[in-house]
Amino acid sequence: MSGPQAWPVALVNMPFVSIYRPSLQLGLLRAIADRHGFPATTFHLNLDFAQQIGPKLYEQLVHHRGRMFGDWLFSPAAFGAEAPDRDGALLNRFGDEAELLLADLGVDRNALLDIRNREVPRYLDRMLDSIDWSAYRVVGFTSTFQQNVAAFALAARLKERFPELITVFGGANFEGDMGLGLVEGVDCIDYAIIGEGDEAFPAFLHALADGDDPATTPGVVSKATSRAARAPRAPFSRLDELPLPDYEEFFTRAGSVGLIPDMSRRLVYLPFESSRGCWWGQKHHCTFCGLNGGTMAFRSKSPALLREQLAELVRRYRSFMLEAVDNIADHDYFASFFPKIVADRSDYQFFYEVKSNLTRDKIRLLRDAGVKRIQPGVESLNSHILKLMRKGVSATQNINLLRWAQYYGIDVGWNIIWGFPGETEEDYQSQLSIMTQLAHLQPPTGAGRIWMERFSPLFTDRRSFPADFVRPETSYGFVYPSSVDLQRVAYFFEYALEGALPDEVYVSTRDWVRSWQAAWKQDTRPTLNYWSAPGFVQIDDLRDVEKSGTYTFQGALADIYLCCSDRAMTAAGVRDALKLNESEDEIAEALHEFTGRGLMFHESGHFLSLAIPATPGR
Repeated sequence: MSGPQAWPVALVNMPFVSIYRPSLQLGLLRAIADRHGFPATTFHLNLDFAQQIGPKLYEQLVHHRGRMFGDWLFSPAAFGAEAPDRDGALLNRFGDEAELLLADLGVDRNALLDIRNREVPRYLDRMLDSIDWSAYRVVGFTSTFQQNVAAFALAARLKERFPELITVFGGANFEGDMGLGLVEGVDCIDYAIIGEGDEAFPAFLHALADGDDPATTPGVVSKATSRAARAPRAPFSRLDELPLPDYEEFFTRAGSVGLIPDMSRRLVYLPFESSRGCWWGQKHHCTFCGLNGGTMAFRSKSPALLREQLAELVRRYRSFMLEAVDNIADHDYFASFFPKIVADRSDYQFFYEVKSNLTRDKIRLLRDAGVKRIQPGVESLNSHILKLMRKGVSATQNINLLRWAQYYGIDVGWNIIWGFPGETEEDYQSQLSIMTQLAHLQPPTGAGRIWMERFSPLFTDRRSFPADFVRPETSYGFVYPSSVDLQRVAYFFEYALEGALPDEVYVSTRDWVRSWQAAWKQDTRPTLNYWSAPGFVQIDDLRDVEKSGTYTFQGALADIYLCCSDRAMTAAGVRDALKLNESEDEIAEALHEFTGRGLMFHESGHFLSLAIPATPGR
């Protein structure tokens, strides 16, 4: 046998990524390899580790945001005697954070060390022995966030037992200089694909099959070529040409290890992509965002093809939960895609990332199309801070999105982040003042200082963002051996930016967010609803049980409040919209009265009603 058929490929997904969604990367590359004639098999081996240590504990490790505890668990297995922290000193170095992690995991220090020293080697041995790796000539690993070291641990064992096996790595962790640094510093890596693999991966396989040097393929590097100065492969633009991802092995394996019974398929989110890049980032790169290192150019699929592919995904895998991996939804989809989904009357349940400047009508459209969860990039409720972030939205727009998402039953993932040069204490006093009036809206998931990420302007633009120091986040040093240049391979960095405020400025903000979150965990959540009839509005204020009350407004006051509900309005705009006889100053006085009672938000002459309609869904 010769040609592509002689080059079977194994594609592997290692810990730590969630067990409740298949890997889009593996599913897509499996289908691409098949299209080019290369037999490929996917292995979602993260499922096996979750089954071994328990899915709840595993998922807690997946979602932990902070130090590199996941990679640290696999470090001795990956690097042997070269591992920098064989004795577990990380747990002492970050004692408070380790204690919080252990509390989340529901285990003690000894149990975590037991996972590291006993369960991880047992898992790797089991994965090595339970699969006939001799049936493959190439093993590919995808890696995002804390997947690197588990992948290196298995790859090292494979190379030791099957020296002729060729390993190739790719994914977000191999973007740009990170990938080059890992290729140079980690022995078990033969090749890496830097950037998108839609064309580079099949070209790499064809080079192998033809007896050529794969490292001469654009986008592919080896140890011999990692420092060669070559232009990267251009981002793939023809998204309509991509095949449907193949997720069959994920469901088969998840069922075989007892994690996802067949009857629970409908609870699994099916990843899909309708676009790549970021149309906003092309114009104004948000200062803290490290996504899209070399692939910011925005590209999207045609709406008609996307509808066909989603229908086929649902038919194949019998789940209606659909997770868009897009960084931002195509704004044209509000005219072309979402209305068609509504017309189809399908029962899809979507997750999408969107921009937060959506109107009520667009949020209603998302609800009607089956969008259940959104991530709108809300990171502040202060317009000056948002300008420092280069978000291109105002606090008013962010608050209005939270209002109408709450009304239409759409879950919002958002955060309050701080630490931008140029902030003032007054910014946070102002933000805290409005936050205390928003207890009826979904609270942020978290609040904290900005992370410095590779590829973000905070990291790359030292002229605009001077810093006293920038260095790899400390826990990388407890994970990687000295052969790895942390300055090149790290994605997260510690820093001290010039002009940033001290931590004590943010204590009140952090405390309020925690109390806001706690209020939403109670049996009865805070509410601020209005009931309306022609010429009459009644507002039930239950944001604080100790200060609850009911407001009633009639005539022009009722009309003014309703006029500022869909979107923020100026006094002049209200006067024109309602054709009122009152002067602009009189209307402004009424608007300020609403603001003083905490029933409206005022920003730069624009007024937004904070209550949401009591009658749902209209």
